[in-house]
Amino acid sequence: MDRRQFIQFSSAAAAGGLLGLNAKAEENVSLGATHFPAKAKRVIYLYQSGGPSQIELFDYKPMLEKMHGQQIPDSVRQGQRLTGMSGNQSSLPLTQSLFKFKQHGQAGTWCSELLPHTAKIVDDICVMKTMYTEAINHGPGSTYMQTGSQIGGRPSIGAWLHYGLGNSNPNLPPFVVMITKGKGGQPLFANLWGNGFLPAEYQAVKFRGEENPVLYLDNPKGISTDNRRVVLDHLKDLHEYHGKIEVDPTMNSRISQYEMAYRMQSSIPEAVDIKSEPDYIFDLYGKEARIPGTYAYNCLLARRLAERDVKFIQLYHKDWDHHNNLPGGIRNESREIDQASAALVMDLKQRGLLDDTLVIWGGEFGRTAYCQGKLTAGNYGRDHHPKCFTMWMAGGGVKGGMSYGETDDFSYNILPGSPKIHIHDFHATILHLLGIDHEKLTYKFQGRRYRLTDVFGKVVKDILV
Repeated sequence: MDRRQFIQFSSAAAAGGLLGLNAKAEENVSLGATHFPAKAKRVIYLYQSGGPSQIELFDYKPMLEKMHGQQIPDSVRQGQRLTGMSGNQSSLPLTQSLFKFKQHGQAGTWCSELLPHTAKIVDDICVMKTMYTEAINHGPGSTYMQTGSQIGGRPSIGAWLHYGLGNSNPNLPPFVVMITKGKGGQPLFANLWGNGFLPAEYQAVKFRGEENPVLYLDNPKGISTDNRRVVLDHLKDLHEYHGKIEVDPTMNSRISQYEMAYRMQSSIPEAVDIKSEPDYIFDLYGKEARIPGTYAYNCLLARRLAERDVKFIQLYHKDWDHHNNLPGGIRNESREIDQASAALVMDLKQRGLLDDTLVIWGGEFGRTAYCQGKLTAGNYGRDHHPKCFTMWMAGGGVKGGMSYGETDDFSYNILPGSPKIHIHDFHATILHLLGIDHEKLTYKFQGRRYRLTDVFGKVVKDILV
């Protein structure tokens, strides 16, 4: 063989070993298997990109009302680094929320007036107030939350789950992503739902915000389904013949993707046909659920995909990055997500799906207790804050009606002695609920076995049923 062929062969052979393509069961979770009985069969992750303010939504702090306008005490700030956006401010005045809070449900969970629909489901959700991260900016923060690393190139959560557990419905992709249409804010990149160093078949299928969410599923004019089947069969034969001549570890992924696309020609149109939904469902999710690409529409599609055993459904909703005009911005974002998020939980529950569907809501970090920019009577902003923020989970083996962890009087630090939830702990808990030991789901790449949780992570057992 010539030099080029030798390099290709050597690289492919190395990839076959380093990527774990021939990995044994003791190194990785076998496809379709779990380490122990799973509480959840699928995940719907409602990702709120931009960093929703916990102080305006879930973490009620009367002390901020008492000390409104005063400088944040050094004993609270503790010398923590700030972003370049507020680090050069000569004044860091504490800022109360303009929005009222009440306790709801049997457990008396605090919830803002911005989330009246979420307040109705607090007995079904676990509000986790002591999430924390090291990332202080959006790009690394979202990448960390979605892949377990602040540096791009690692597999996303959904890719790990597809790799570890396989596909429960061969006619639909096991990992689907939807993004609310027409939103501003921080950009979202494909690495957040990518396959990283896993084979290409494990990346997500991204749905467009249209009635036909996946392009090119229809056959060209003059091409029948039978003709398409013949073409794919011949392609498979050619790829298999090529594989006998030249080792190419991407070949199986390519064949797998062709076959999935063929099956999706019939499964996708049926799965996204919301015209069959009764009026009371649209009343539950809100009128925007009839409009393709809206958050409400995507939540409804998420329920339909969950019914069809899609394993990981990721919704992205942008524009929570409120450095200024926070009151106006958070009103709008809360209005867009509140009813549909609560409706999704209620809808899954009434169909008997919530018990084995894990629903997650939250962003990449929280917001500061002090004002970024000028503080006025009716307006203020808040900067990024990684030291404590709030997320919630429901179903899939998680305790409902629970508020977990406590922050200080300013929602700036986690109280000493209060349980903390790092991103690696969060990921370990998700995997645990799906029946996976996070230390055993590995993939060998460049001489090292990688995990979603890197070399960290503890399961948060206190919040589990």
